[in-house]
Amino acid sequence: MDASGIAEGYDLIVLGSGAAGLSAAVTAASHGLKVLVAEKEAHFGGASAISGGTIWIPGNRQASEAKLDASLATARTYLTHMIGEGADLELVDAFLQRGGEALAFLEENSELKFKVRPFSPDYHMELEGSSDGGRALEVLEYDGSRLGDRFRELRKPPEGMLLFGGMMVNRADVQHFLNARRSWASLKHCLKLLARYAKDRISHERGTRLVVGNALIARLARSAFDLGVDLRTGLTVSRLIEEDGQICGVVVRTAAGERQVRARAGVVLATGGFGALEDASRWRPQTDASHRSMSPAGNIGDGMALAIAAGAVRGEGLVSNFYWAPVSVLTHEDGSEEKFPHLVTDRAKPGIIAVNRCGRRFVNEADSYHRFVLAMQADPEVNSPCHLVCDSAALSAYGMGLARPAPVSNKALVKSGYLIEAASIGELAERIGVDPIALTDTIERYNACAARGDDPEFGRGTSSYNRSMGDPDRRPNPCLGPIRQAPFYAVRLVTGDLGSATGIRTDANARALDGGGRPIPGLYAAGNDMNSIMNGTYPGPGITLGPALTFGYLAALDAVSCVKRSQ
Repeated sequence: MDASGIAEGYDLIVLGSGAAGLSAAVTAASHGLKVLVAEKEAHFGGASAISGGTIWIPGNRQASEAKLDASLATARTYLTHMIGEGADLELVDAFLQRGGEALAFLEENSELKFKVRPFSPDYHMELEGSSDGGRALEVLEYDGSRLGDRFRELRKPPEGMLLFGGMMVNRADVQHFLNARRSWASLKHCLKLLARYAKDRISHERGTRLVVGNALIARLARSAFDLGVDLRTGLTVSRLIEEDGQICGVVVRTAAGERQVRARAGVVLATGGFGALEDASRWRPQTDASHRSMSPAGNIGDGMALAIAAGAVRGEGLVSNFYWAPVSVLTHEDGSEEKFPHLVTDRAKPGIIAVNRCGRRFVNEADSYHRFVLAMQADPEVNSPCHLVCDSAALSAYGMGLARPAPVSNKALVKSGYLIEAASIGELAERIGVDPIALTDTIERYNACAARGDDPEFGRGTSSYNRSMGDPDRRPNPCLGPIRQAPFYAVRLVTGDLGSATGIRTDANARALDGGGRPIPGLYAAGNDMNSIMNGTYPGPGITLGPALTFGYLAALDAVSCVKRSQ
């Protein structure tokens, strides 16, 4: 051990501290392995820490206990229809057959805890095998103060995803805030959260009540610490060590220079993919310079580069090389950008529509964020960038992007130009650069749909997924409401992504494969470093985190077996 405190050798080294990396670390440490987690950023958690924290794992225990859909056969039918000809059935079957096992192990051997969403439809309910609930689980909230001093190292969500500068909320909390003016139960819930937050700010820079992705990572990290995992932030790996055809460690950069760190069972790559890579645009030809990634700045493909240098190969021919989401951007006075991913809070709400450069609707706004961006890419010259448009009633009720619902004032966002305000539809059209006649006609046509409660052109509100994203109090269609109350508002959307889907090809044990399809001894890839088992499609909420936890677990089990064989 040198002055940095890093030991000379470990059983397993994990690069990256997101869901995949910590799943591998906790699993390996639970089996007695000595584990190093190397995170190059100053904060741990990666993209997982700022995610929605939902995991998609069919056949889970919670679904069975709640008598919801727990059929693996039905889930396999759905995935094969969803993924299509590019399906790697070996990996799909490994995920389906071992996902519930991985989840059960992590819940039994760590502080990770989930509850099933009784109603959480898949994103493509039109496909055979789709389900209204049982496959998506959400992590239980967690007290961040249990991390002690290391709470400061947990990656903080973007400002736009926090309330009052530092309070985290989940989907249920958001609904309570929207209902606070008409429901005593919701008001009581909100007041309780506010009181907790006020108390937290006395001693912490943000609220310690953690939900969604922050809770997921905090629970795994606390468990890793308790199991003796050596989690280091600010630790950069420059290359892998290979001897006799096996990966047996890494070379890290320290204040004293480079040094070797050995690992008996090898290295797990879980660095988060390459969403923030400077030239990532070559992997997304249907987007332009306005595209924005929600990937942390450090996700530049380190793991993939290390793997390729060791002889591994990258996956090819995916339906999409990224997991898409529309993004709006607020530019602050100092030139810095604040990005907001439009996932679940606004697009499906009644009285909010999306219009393209011609002032026309072009998509079912209530479909998933991935499908929304695919529609933008289908005709990028016309559909990208686009605008969300609403009236003052919808903005007051639901907010839009960074704009908050009443009683919060959005004047600062209007002044900045992020939230575009106009006294009439014609004026709004001019301000967003579309034909006033076309936008007026679009809104009149949409209002007629809202009055009838149906949308024959795009089918908005016809699927259970659409309806789950709308306003349950709106009848007859929770996704349709009129746009008629001045002033009117718009927010500009560009194509964006939540991370990369293309990664290193692996087998069912997450072992990296070479050009001949052979496993590279001692080298594993999980999370976004692993080629998408969904082939770049997006079947439902949490389809990145579910496989990340599963294959991180499977990589660790294989490493455990390697250590046992060497003893």
